[in-house]
Amino acid sequence: RGFEVYGIGKIDDIFANRGLTGSNHTTDNAATLQAILERTAVDFRGLVFANCIDFDMLYGHRNDYRGFAQALERVDAELLKIRQALTPRDLMIITADHGVDPTTPSTDHSREHVPLLAYCSGVPGVNLGTRNSFSDIAATIMELFGVGPWPVGESFANVFQHHKG
Repeated sequence: RGFEVYGIGKIDDIFANRGLTGSNHTTDNAATLQAILERTAVDFRGLVFANCIDFDMLYGHRNDYRGFAQALERVDAELLKIRQALTPRDLMIITADHGVDPTTPSTDHSREHVPLLAYCSGVPGVNLGTRNSFSDIAATIMELFGVGPWPVGESFANVFQHHKG
């Protein structure tokens, strides 16, 4: 449909390069965030899908809560740069595929709910509530790109209606 799907981090591995029009395989959070920032300078129409692997691989599964906290602080500082590089037509969604609480005795996935933060320049903050499914993100993206409706999930695109494609 004319949209690019660009993977950063281990996205190319996760999806076996299927469905991607390009990728930058990075191996840590710093390189991933730098690649995201560099990608904001490219004029394209589509989706940048990135994975910050350190939270899972280095800190969560190893119960390193201090390292996890420090990594959050580093990512938070870089997100400001990324946010400032976004155009009014860009939407940034931050979430996780699962939780790995580094403060529990277990090293397995631990949380049922993951964060969902969405940023679009000029759109006031609202509570998106506890979503029922990751499919809500897919439904939102499909609606904003004008290629929906997605068969499952509940779009929250109404929050970003000025943002289309």
